Amino acid sequence: MRYALLLHYPEMTAEELGPEALAEGMREFDEYAKALDAAGVLISAEVLQQSAVTTTVTVENGMPRVQDGPFADTKEQLGGTFVIDVADLDAAIQWAAKAPSVGWGAVEIRPSATHFADGAWTTFQR
Repeated sequence: MRYALLLHYPEMTAEELGPEALAEGMREFDEYAKALDAAGVLISAEVLQQSAVTTTVTVENGMPRVQDGPFADTKEQLGGTFVIDVADLDAAIQWAAKAPSVGWGAVEIRPSATHFADGAWTTFQR
């Protein structure tokens, strides 16, 4: 079963974090990604840029409305994603508990419903 691990945590710039904390975070995420990959469960991983560079598109009265910034104005933002393929939710929970950011934010586990690859959609059954 595919799951997206959605990492939510307070945003900080590299300057706010400081060089030591930034280097430590990068090392921890590198180790985490390599552990997922070595276990054969990693599909993809993305670290997102800060929400300040987000563009949100909605449709209002049939016309696109483009807004700078994230849709939700919250202290915590989506900072990254890992897509994994594991046997079940229990396995996904075990991997989510090992995410470096779980100590300062939340890891949302969301099962995949469908995915597009090799020119076709695949639907996952529970």
